[in-house]
Amino acid sequence: MENDMSRRVVAEFFGTFWLVFGGCGAAVLAAGFPGFGIGFLGVAFAFGLTVLTMAYAVGHISGGHFNSAVTIGLWSAGRCPARYVIPYIIAQVIAAIIAAAILWIIASSQPGWVPGRFAANGYGDLSPGKYGLGGCFLMEVVMTLAVLVGPDRRRGDRRAAGSLDVRAGSHRRNCRGGGKASDSLISSHPLAERS
Repeated sequence: MENDMSRRVVAEFFGTFWLVFGGCGAAVLAAGFPGFGIGFLGVAFAFGLTVLTMAYAVGHISGGHFNSAVTIGLWSAGRCPARYVIPYIIAQVIAAIIAAAILWIIASSQPGWVPGRFAANGYGDLSPGKYGLGGCFLMEVVMTLAVLVGPDRRRGDRRAAGSLDVRAGSHRRNCRGGGKASDSLISSHPLAERS
């Protein structure tokens, strides 16, 4: 059991590190170049691809949460046992801090770098669209619910889109600590062949 928990925690660490380093790294290091930066769309793709690559790389080990809010949300929905919550969150926070520190070192090596502008985003003046706190909070709630409450094969809902099944496919099998191989990411897609 200890070895299983260690594998899960390392998988969450690695996945969270990659998410922060790849997603935030794209925003900090590549988005802001006028004329040839990757822009908002590139940053969105970077975040999506980091989650996707880690879901396939280590999602089958830990369930692929890579975010403390996802871990807490899945636990509160009864989809993740309590014994995984604290170790996952600790691994996620440490991984995020290490990835952010590495990004800080890289970004600060640029001439003319200003520390106060390092990955600043949020609401009000820190929002590209100058959105207020209430609007930003509502968007976070709605988008989080869309991910956590999406179609679920366990409820017999076969309308799930591939992207929603990618976020939950490995979780269904692994967060509960078992399952059969047919519950993996690819075969959990509603259009995948069933044996």
